[in-house]
Amino acid sequence: MSWPERKRWLESWRAAGAEVAPMDWYVRLSAAYSETHRYYHNQQHIFECLAEFASARCLARQPGIVDLALWFHDAVYDPRSSDNEERSAELAQRSCADAGLSQDAARTVAQLVMATKTHECTGDLDAAMMVDVDLSILGRDVDRFCEYERQIRQEYAWVPDPIFASKRAEILNRFLSRPRLFTTDWFFRKYELQARQNLELSIQNLTSSLA
Repeated sequence: MSWPERKRWLESWRAAGAEVAPMDWYVRLSAAYSETHRYYHNQQHIFECLAEFASARCLARQPGIVDLALWFHDAVYDPRSSDNEERSAELAQRSCADAGLSQDAARTVAQLVMATKTHECTGDLDAAMMVDVDLSILGRDVDRFCEYERQIRQEYAWVPDPIFASKRAEILNRFLSRPRLFTTDWFFRKYELQARQNLELSIQNLTSSLA
């Protein structure tokens, strides 16, 4: 499993204008994203998110701030809980304080983390970038997308099959009903068509299992 190197961590904090890069937080995040109940929301997910953002970094208003938010956006992940994003945002703010970032910067990082709770944004470019990066898995090639779907099922292994299939199909249908899955033109051109095909495939598989 891939995990961004310490060098990438240092670059993120430097780009955000931090006085120091809090290495103890790097260790804490490494451990958090290695938790055994994580099959998708793990180290590989953060690695992929940072790689996706690197391809569009020049489009962000505050790329260093977006970077930090990506590192922390799933720092807390319990599939049985409804406040993962809130708790992850709190950790992000604490790390920003440790690194000497301003309160405004820390608040912005936390707000970007919170944007991944609903995967909706209100016109802010960096929030749109954050959401699009997190949703980019939907537009990956079919093999990777199907692997992602299996990983999500593993994270919810405690949910009975019929209930999972029904709820998952409901969630994916909500995404599919949006006029656009991806807000930014960059990610729209890159992933929109494949994402819609992937969602339709998954919904078909889920609903057929309920028949």
